[in-house]
Amino acid sequence: MTDHVQDFIHYLIVERGLSKNTVDSYRRDLEQYVLFIEKVENISDINQIQRANIIGYLLQLKENGKATTTIARNIASIRSFHQFLLREKASESDPSVHIETPKAERKLPKVLAMNEVEALLDTSDTHETFGIRDKAMLELLYATGIRVTELVSLDLADVHLSMGFLRCLGKGNKERIIPLGKMATGAIQAYLDKGRPALSKGKSGNALFLNHHGNRLSRQGFWKILKQLAKKANIEKELTPHTLRHSFATHLLENGADLRAVQEMLGHADISTTQIYTHVSKTRLKDVYAAYHPRA
Repeated sequence: MTDHVQDFIHYLIVERGLSKNTVDSYRRDLEQYVLFIEKVENISDINQIQRANIIGYLLQLKENGKATTTIARNIASIRSFHQFLLREKASESDPSVHIETPKAERKLPKVLAMNEVEALLDTSDTHETFGIRDKAMLELLYATGIRVTELVSLDLADVHLSMGFLRCLGKGNKERIIPLGKMATGAIQAYLDKGRPALSKGKSGNALFLNHHGNRLSRQGFWKILKQLAKKANIEKELTPHTLRHSFATHLLENGADLRAVQEMLGHADISTTQIYTHVSKTRLKDVYAAYHPRA
C-alpha cells in the first residue's frame, strides 16, 4: 500500500501543485492510516479495506485524544486518497464514501489591538542591520496579511516599491497582487538600502529576507524573531506566525473594508473562510461596549 501512497503524493505535487507543508501533512496522515490498516486490521490489499476499517482508525485517533480538527483533516486525507485510487482504477470501490466529518468548534483567531500592533512594529532597533530587516518584515506582514511561508519565500523581483504592490505566490501556486502601504514601502526601502547589503555577504541570491549567514530566512527563524520582539514589546497575548495576518484582516473589516477585497488579498478560495474575521470584529465591539458603556 505504500506504493499507492507514493503515487498519490506524486499526484498532489505534480498535478495539483500543492505546497510542501500541505503535501507533508497528507503524507503523515496517510502513512499512519496505512500502518493501522496493515498492522492492526491485518489488510494488505487496498481492495479489502471496508468502511468499518476506516471508522476503526478514526476511533483510535479519538481514543488517543486527537482533536476534532485533526480527525477531520485525517478524514479529508483518507477520502482524497481513496477517490484518487478509484479514479486511477487502482481500486474497485471507495470505502470512505458516507463517512461523516465531525463538526469542529471554530475558534476565533486571536488578534492584536492597534496599540499592540504599533508597539510590536516600533520595537525593532532600526539603527542596526537586523533591526532594519525585522522592521521591514513586520511592516510587510501587517500591511499585506501574507502568510509567514509566503513572506520568507519572497524574492527581490516580487516587490515593486515604485508601483506600490507585492506579488505573492500562495497555496497551490496561485498568484495574487497585494497593495503596499507607505509605512511598509519605506521600511522595505530602508532594508534594501542599508540592511540587505550588509546581510548578503557578497552573495548574489534572489531571496528578499536574509539570515545572518546571508541565506534565505526560514519560517522557524522568523518565528524566533517574532517571539523575541513580542517579549520586548511587553505583549502578553499568545502570538503565532499568523497573528499579524489575523490582525490585518480584522482591522481592515473594522474600518469598513469590503469582505471580497479582503478575501482576495488573503488568498482565500472560499469567502466563508474570510467571514470568520467579521465574527472577530463583532466580538471585539461587544468587548469595547462592555468595558466602556456606563450601563453595560
